[in-house]
Amino acid sequence: MAITETRNLPAPFIQSLGEYYGKELPALTKDKMDVSQWSPQVAAQDPYQTAAYTLAGTQDKGIGAFEQYLTAAQPYAGPDAYKQFMSPYQQQVIDATMTSFDKQAAMQRRGISDQAKQAGAFGGARHGIAESEYDAASDLNRAKMEAGLLQQGYGQGMAGAQNAYQQQMGLAQTVPGMYQQDIASLGQMGAAQQADVQARADAGREEARMRAYEPYERIGFLGQGLTGIMGGYGNQYQFQSQPNPTPLQTALGTGATLAGIYGATQAGRKGTDWSGQIYTPPGGNQ
Repeated sequence: MAITETRNLPAPFIQSLGEYYGKELPALTKDKMDVSQWSPQVAAQDPYQTAAYTLAGTQDKGIGAFEQYLTAAQPYAGPDAYKQFMSPYQQQVIDATMTSFDKQAAMQRRGISDQAKQAGAFGGARHGIAESEYDAASDLNRAKMEAGLLQQGYGQGMAGAQNAYQQQMGLAQTVPGMYQQDIASLGQMGAAQQADVQARADAGREEARMRAYEPYERIGFLGQGLTGIMGGYGNQYQFQSQPNPTPLQTALGTGATLAGIYGATQAGRKGTDWSGQIYTPPGGNQ
């Protein structure tokens, strides 16, 4: 008995796409992908950043640059700070002033004696009292004058020390601030350059990644499209095939054919009709 096989096949162009997909996918994925060419990388420091880092690390210009000025200001804050600002001619000025004062005092003291002589009281009690009072007042004035000169020199020395102290403190704030501005400017310029280099490198790596993944994306799009077509297009035609008979089927068929031929021959000879009944002619014998 013949067997008919029926298969529902996709359209020829879908079958062709499927064969292409099945061939390209294993070939594309059989080797491990080298990702080193687009692995994340950090751009190196720009020379300006290096300069800023180096400058910030120096003792006299970077972090802690104020310390040298604080150290220099310390001698101007002590109790003896005025001494280094005293005039080197201070004592000479005092000596000259006192000498002049003593001369003037001596002249005035002789005046008292002259007056006593004119009054006929020279050497008397009144003369002695007058000279004693004058000497006491003169000594007091001399001491006040000398103290004033010393105080004036001390005040000038203290003013000089305070001025020097303020100058050093100002430098401790101003100079490091200027260096910090330089460091910040160098850092900003270096950061901008580093960011530009980083952006260019990232763009290059992204381009390399896109090129590497392009075949995978292309075959992926093909697979998605093929799945959609196969799901929505449906089967387009049917294929039927009738297998060749086996030797047994051939033998059985041949036997059936021979049996049929034999039966037809006997029926004609014996008068048997096609229904299998023996045909008897009218008035004839069986």
